[in-house]
Amino acid sequence: MQEATDGQLLPKHFDGTRFYNPNAPQARGWRDVIRWKLSSRAEPCPSFIDDVEPSIPPHAIYGPELRVTFVNHSTVLLQQNGCNVLTDPVWSRRASPLQWIGPRRHRRPGIRKEDLPPIDIVLLSHNHYDHLDLSTLRWLARRRAPAFVAPSGVSPLLRAHRIEPVVELGWGERRTLRQVPIHAVPALHFSGRGFFDRNKTLWCGYVVESAGGPIYFAGDTGFGNHFAQIRDAFGSPRLALLPIGAYRPRWFMSSVHMEPAEAVEAHRILGSAASIAIHHGTFQLGDDAVDTAVRTLLQHGLPDSFHVLRNGEFTCIV
Repeated sequence: MQEATDGQLLPKHFDGTRFYNPNAPQARGWRDVIRWKLSSRAEPCPSFIDDVEPSIPPHAIYGPELRVTFVNHSTVLLQQNGCNVLTDPVWSRRASPLQWIGPRRHRRPGIRKEDLPPIDIVLLSHNHYDHLDLSTLRWLARRRAPAFVAPSGVSPLLRAHRIEPVVELGWGERRTLRQVPIHAVPALHFSGRGFFDRNKTLWCGYVVESAGGPIYFAGDTGFGNHFAQIRDAFGSPRLALLPIGAYRPRWFMSSVHMEPAEAVEAHRILGSAASIAIHHGTFQLGDDAVDTAVRTLLQHGLPDSFHVLRNGEFTCIV
């Protein structure tokens, strides 16, 4: 594996036991979770919104045009030059270790699993249940046979569930898979799937080198100076996938989730030719309802280069 050329992408972020956000606020702890739940009330949201028309993507796209399909939440299908890349795939009914409790799905995925083309690469940004869905990943490993890319420390969980082959990357590391160079880059977030594994594994974004320019998948992240560092290291992205939802209340969420205006500012800092909003529309994970972030974006006006897609919608970037 090879390090990125810009040393600023590699600040110290591991204390020997746990990872942390360098030079930035840390995620709130369990005491603050209790304070949040006792002191605020989530916006009302319909139990299910039946407005998704699933699409069927092509088997492959041959040529430099980039076809981008928003599936749901942070799941995006990227197709270019015969290569199909899937980000943080989630098809389960709940973002939870249990299927009878926890954040439930408010919309269907925009592509049925059975309609997915062969998947070459799956990018996993961190181990939270709304991003690392073991049921979906096991299905993909059996039926679509991709290579999995995950942050440092996540591979033992995947291998224990026969989700392979898997490559781990730390910030600033690079691996070429299926002739596609992939770089792990910083994000401001946290990790954990239970009470005792907080920050034992890393979280990250990814830069995927492609014909026409880099593709940046931010994963989950708060707002910070890493956007400028990524732009300086790799150039302005051809496409950026930027999270906008689960941002309220700000006193609790601001260190780990951007609000919509910050996502637009990140788009500006990156100098992205096009950005697509992710992390919205399917699961209610904060006090904001599933469509609040999109409404907020539209109310304040968006540059033409910042796109909001519904589940199943796609756009083509030349």
